Amino acid sequence: MEKNDITVEILKDIREEIRNVRSDLSARIDQTNAELAETRVELKGLRNEMIQRITESEVRTATKLTDVVGAIHEVRDLLRDQSDLRPRVEKCESDIADIKRRLS
Repeated sequence: MEKNDITVEILKDIREEIRNVRSDLSARIDQTNAELAETRVELKGLRNEMIQRITESEVRTATKLTDVVGAIHEVRDLLRDQSDLRPRVEKCESDIADIKRRLS
């Protein structure tokens, strides 16, 4: 064999290895792309699930907050009613004290 023949054979082997590497890389890239697509679908599902959970949580929070506001209004009204009666109660207590003094 001549030196040129060996060089040609080595170059053919190198070319074949490059083809094999390219084929392997292509297969790996295809697999990675498929996994990425799968991951993307899973992430979209998780995102939608999280949005739904957050929305449900916000609805529950808003409902409870409305209940709290209603309870605060009831307490306010009760306190207002009590403060409206205070002068009458004080007058009645004063009258009772006067009656007790007269009777004793």
